[in-house]
Amino acid sequence: MTPQSDEDEVWRQIVASFNDTAERDAADQPWPDSENLPPEPLRRVVRQSGEDDRPPAKEDFTGDDTGDEAGPEGPDDEGHYVPPPPPPLPKTDTATKIAWLGLFGGPAYLLLSAALNWNLQGWMLFGAVAAFIGGFVALVVRMGDGPPNDSGWDDGAVI
Repeated sequence: MTPQSDEDEVWRQIVASFNDTAERDAADQPWPDSENLPPEPLRRVVRQSGEDDRPPAKEDFTGDDTGDEAGPEGPDDEGHYVPPPPPPLPKTDTATKIAWLGLFGGPAYLLLSAALNWNLQGWMLFGAVAAFIGGFVALVVRMGDGPPNDSGWDDGAVI
């Protein structure tokens, strides 16, 4: 037998068993049995208002028709992660507020004057452009490029 015919035979076996399902033992699973999917697909159960005191056409998506739940929240709320509230925003000083106002206020004034067909004098146009450039430069200069002072000896990656 040639090596080519052996490869052809192996290929035929692979193709013949393509649609076969693999039989797995429960001990071979890398996850607990409670995480396995039910053998039957989930069915949509629609309860009408005449059956119980629920509002009309309340839809439940369950794997069975028993209606048993793990608790008042239901089976899906077990282990639900609730993130902590975010920390408060840092306080900004007056110079930073003025820089942000110039960065957005200058172009906003130019757009508003163009939309309303205002006649701009030269010093108004210069002031709006200077406010934009000044605000941008002030924010970049105040940004800083060093690590924070309270980071300790290991500041990790500094971008």
